[in-house]
Parts: sequence; C-alpha cells; structure tokens
Amino acid sequence: MKKTVSFLLTFFTVVLCFMLPVSATRTGVDWYCAHVKGHVQPTVGRDIAFAEEEGAYFIDRSHTEPDSEDKVLYLTFDAGYENGNVEKILDVLKEQEVPAAFFILGNLVTKNASLVKRMAEEGHTVCNHTVSHKDMSRVSDKELLEELHALESLYETHVGGTLSRFYRPPEGRFSRENLICARENGYITVFWSFAYPDWDNQRQMSADKAKKIIMENVHNGEIMLLHPTSETNAAILRDVIVDLKAQGYRFGTLDELTAQGE
Repeated sequence: MKKTVSFLLTFFTVVLCFMLPVSATRTGVDWYCAHVKGHVQPTVGRDIAFAEEEGAYFIDRSHTEPDSEDKVLYLTFDAGYENGNVEKILDVLKEQEVPAAFFILGNLVTKNASLVKRMAEEGHTVCNHTVSHKDMSRVSDKELLEELHALESLYETHVGGTLSRFYRPPEGRFSRENLICARENGYITVFWSFAYPDWDNQRQMSADKAKKIIMENVHNGEIMLLHPTSETNAAILRDVIVDLKAQGYRFGTLDELTAQGE
C-alpha cells in the first residue's frame, strides 16, 4: 500500500511539473546594489549573490581600492528608442573620446539603424538587451534564446556585422536558469553597480541633483547604467565625464572587464 501511495505521489508531482508554466517553476529576482559611503564598491543581496557564480558581471573585482592609481569605470547605456537624446549622448562620447556599451532593443535597430551603426563605427560595444524587452525570468530557455537570436538577426539585416555576446536582462529581472542558459550558449550577462531613476522621461531630475547622485556614488570598478533617452543625462554627461577624468578615472570596455576572468 505504501509503495502504491509513494508511486502515485511521484507520478502526480512529475505531471504537475510538466503542467506548470515556466514562471511557476523558476524564481524570478530583481537586480540591485546596496551602496555605502566612501566611494567603495557596493554589495548585492544574498538573494542575488548567485549571479556571479553563474558567470554574470556587475563590477570589476580587480579594481577595488578607491584611491588606486588605476581607477576604471565602465559606462553602459540601455537604449530602446531614440528621442533626440541618444544622438546627443553619442556626440559627447565622441568629443570626449570615451568608449561605452549600448544594450539595445529591436525597436532601435529597425527604426534607427543608422544610429546603431554609428555606435559600432565609433568604437562602442553594441550589446543584446533582447528584441522585445520581456520579463526574462518568466520565459523558458528556448524563448530566452529566441529573444537574443531575433535581435542578432535584426542587427545583421539592418546594421550589418555581428552583435556582441554581452547580454543584459530587461529591467534587471532574471532567474538562475536564465543565467545558466545564457552562459552555456556563449553569452555574458552584464548587470551594473550603479544606476539611478533616469528612465522616466516625464519625471526627470534636475541636472544638479542627478549629477550629485552620480558623483557621490562613483567607485573604482563601477559599471554605470544610464538611459540615453534621458534629457538630464544628455545635459550632464559631458560634465560628469570631465569630472571623472579629473578624479583620475579612465573608461574601460566590457572586453577588458570580462577578459580578466578568462
């Protein structure tokens, strides 16, 4: 009798797992960093600490000292569309000779291919933010790869060349399974160690306040996330870069960052 009951429990458990949607069998989490004073590197919560174990990056672990002679910062942007400010951001980067990484969506490729092509031609790394900005923690491995491959195809068709293998989950929403799938298929997941509320074009901070937040939280090895559609970011980026250079920071590339782990 006990064997029969045990068999039935096992059977129904297996059946239930197959019936449940992917989102019910995976634990979705949100990326975040806890900042502390003193320009030291921030920490991440225990619930997301597994990200680094699965090959994701959010900071440069080889550059930790705030007063080091070699201070590096990685400038990254999540770009889904153009509203005039992305071009302004590119103008500043070109003027200041600063490399950046742009995590793009399908909309930007299809509607502003020349802008994306300019990113690549001017030495920036063009990266994968998925084709449609879905919550990746709720999709299967197959759907995740379809999102990544679809953007690669659009890039090849509209821009030419090959999209980089750097990937950032939309809104920083992900699961351990997402990271494993990305890593096993040759993608490198890149989060961030600093971001601020800059994405809502209807609720932009003043230039002075935004710059103060950015400069107060700068740290060696930082991966900075900004949204290039922000009017405030377009207005302050030149001053931010000039001030960072004056403090001894240089701007690295994601290739440099990830080569250290090879």
